[in-house]
Amino acid sequence: MTRYDNLADRTAVITGAASGMGEATARLLAASGARVALLARREDRLTTLAEEINAGSGQAIAVPADVTDQASIASTVDTVHREFGPVDLVVNAAGVMLPNPVFDGRDDEWQRMIDTNLTGALRLIRAFLPDLLGAAASGGTADLVNISSIGAHLFFPGYAVYSATKAALTHLSASLRAELGPRDVRVTNIEPGLTSTELADHIDNSELRGQIGEMVGGMGTLSSEEIADLIGYVTSRPRHVNLRQVVVLPTRQA
Repeated sequence: MTRYDNLADRTAVITGAASGMGEATARLLAASGARVALLARREDRLTTLAEEINAGSGQAIAVPADVTDQASIASTVDTVHREFGPVDLVVNAAGVMLPNPVFDGRDDEWQRMIDTNLTGALRLIRAFLPDLLGAAASGGTADLVNISSIGAHLFFPGYAVYSATKAALTHLSASLRAELGPRDVRVTNIEPGLTSTELADHIDNSELRGQIGEMVGGMGTLSSEEIADLIGYVTSRPRHVNLRQVVVLPTRQA
């Protein structure tokens, strides 16, 4: 695992930390010396991950949280501040992908994707933005990292609503960059292509699930650890350097 020594003594909040990119990012940041607050709904996984990080001389706390619930996020802020103090690195890695044709009218899936992928990210940003602004104002490094998707730009039948949420997150990131950059808070939007995570496991449409399998077989995937390494890289740059938009694909993916 790559380590970025200049991330030592930073304090990070990571959503979606129970698996996939969020978990891998938590492990990398902790190995680099950062304090990591692990956020997700699955408390058992968070607790296990925190124990593993702490046993390896890292610093982690498990904070069960639901990004779709404002009261849960407010409670999270209190817990993180009590245990670790102010935050200077926020990673929005929570996400859900539930593809189906729009004419199927799956309102429940639409709402879940919007609430998690977009509104959930907004809730976390609002909650910890005072910390980021405070860190930057005091001369420290402050980072907001949003994990979007190549689906924000490419078009896949059946993925209209998922892609719309990711396009909105990408546009939100660009707008926040214009708003926060002049105040020395860096905003990075990362758009991964095919990546090995649990996202595809949630697909209940057999045809679309089969298509994913064919794409993976033909193109291969990135690993969650490779996305985590990219997050470590962008957040470890000198304070005045902001890699604001990163698209990362398997070499064979067009």
